[in-house]
Amino acid sequence: PSGYYITYGGSFENLNAAKDRLMIAVPISLLLIFLLLYFAFKSIKQALLIYTAIPLSTIGGILFLALRGMPFSISAGVGFIALFGVAVLNGIVLIAEFNAQRKHGISDLTEIILTGTKNRLRPILMTAFVASLGFLPMAISNGSGAEVQRPLATVVIGGLLIATFLTLFLLPILYMIFEKKSIRVL
Repeated sequence: PSGYYITYGGSFENLNAAKDRLMIAVPISLLLIFLLLYFAFKSIKQALLIYTAIPLSTIGGILFLALRGMPFSISAGVGFIALFGVAVLNGIVLIAEFNAQRKHGISDLTEIILTGTKNRLRPILMTAFVASLGFLPMAISNGSGAEVQRPLATVVIGGLLIATFLTLFLLPILYMIFEKKSIRVL
């Protein structure tokens, strides 16, 4: 009858409010990550190079959500924010080592990459696997709250596994491409 209307409340209303907050939190966190990278390396080029860890980790998070048949949820979105931080950290560790090799007087780009990657392989793998193993109980949980824990943990674990692999192989290649171009310009 006239004067009556339908409103959705409770969990549905909370979900919409959380989505709205996530639409603000994710872009702000991505911008802050880029700004911090720029201030740490004082180079837009190296900040962008490390920033490539974000789309690489996103691929892994989405892939693992799909493999487990889980939809994107608010907890998965929060998982992506955590994932971006750890994935970027691994990129920082690798690029900082490449820069340190340069400061030590090594000028051969291939030697910088091979030595730097070898020196930082263990710290990068430890960071990724410790975080992944820490989230494993959440990923396989079935108890109370599991519907919130599983997507978050799945995103972090899947994203870190793929991002670590791609960081160790793709980031050195991109570094070589970027540095060869800057050498030609000079």
